[in-house]
Amino acid sequence: MPSRYAALLRGVNVGGAKRVPMAEWRALLEAMGCAKVRTLLNSGNAVFESPLRSPAMLEAMIHGSLARSLGVDVPVIVKPRKTLAAIVAGNALAAKATDPSRLLVAFTRDAESLAALAAIAPLAKARERFHLGEHAAYLWCAGGILESQAAKALLGTAGREATTRNWATVLKLQALLEAL
Repeated sequence: MPSRYAALLRGVNVGGAKRVPMAEWRALLEAMGCAKVRTLLNSGNAVFESPLRSPAMLEAMIHGSLARSLGVDVPVIVKPRKTLAAIVAGNALAAKATDPSRLLVAFTRDAESLAALAAIAPLAKARERFHLGEHAAYLWCAGGILESQAAKALLGTAGREATTRNWATVLKLQALLEAL
């Protein structure tokens, strides 16, 4: 039986660089043998089924295919359905977040990259909260993402091994994944 996955691309379709049309993203995944492919928004989110059992192998295959087919070299993070469910369940900040667009979830490929995000915690000021969970990092930007130094670090160089999505998008991804 195939496994279900969410794939997240970092930094695509922001400005004019690293364009990945969603129809081509779906077709690329299907050409790799993925089934029931669905994309969400225009920012490199996809859910699918695959007979492959290794997220790392899927990440490498997707990364290579994006580079060959579309000329786009971006980090790819693949999370199995159960891990995405654990990320949702492990959000200790969900109850504090009054606006899901201001609650960021940072996804990384591995535990080492996730642990490195701890350096962002001291940047969270005033009403902001940072939580390093078992499978993801969470940042509540009460005053807005653009005003947050911690968010700037997470979205910039300090978070280069991560990709972030707001809480509303994470919940939509989980719902799509469960509906496959």
